[in-house]
Amino acid sequence: MDPTMSDGEQVLVNKFVYASADDGLFGDMLHAIKGGEDGERGYLFHGPQRDDIIVFTPPTGPDAEFLVKRVIGIPGDEIDIRGGQVWVNGEPRNESFPITRTTGGTYPLTVEPDHLFMLGDNRGRSNDSRTWGQLPAENVVGRVWFGYWPPSNMDMISSISAAVGSLNIMNLGSSISSGVHR
Repeated sequence: MDPTMSDGEQVLVNKFVYASADDGLFGDMLHAIKGGEDGERGYLFHGPQRDDIIVFTPPTGPDAEFLVKRVIGIPGDEIDIRGGQVWVNGEPRNESFPITRTTGGTYPLTVEPDHLFMLGDNRGRSNDSRTWGQLPAENVVGRVWFGYWPPSNMDMISSISAAVGSLNIMNLGSSISSGVHR
């Protein structure tokens, strides 16, 4: 995720903001109250939004591995990568992370229901949706919220949710790969 985050950076992760209740009676009640299609994840607050930086387990690779990437596409979005730029729903993204690796995937593509399209900010070397495809929403652990170590990097990482959630402390160097392909 360089330059946004560095390997070894320690962060707080909000696991509650994307809480869902898809199984059993509570899940059925949630769908009845909030609406939603069958097979669509029922979030208590809201699902991941474009530009959120999230922690997740990749759909391929070791189950114990965590990655940190930026949400580029949410269900229904059309993603295109062309001319060194990412396009979402026909609009170019205004960002300072140039696409230097365009291989992986066929574009344009539409993000499937209950999936996300993820890219690392180090677009030339990132292990992301261009490598392993769309991310199932069930693999999401939480949203990166606050970087606290090293102190020189202390900062809010993502927007603060209106929902006060449970926070986990994670060390990017030991338990989460920030996106630099090793």
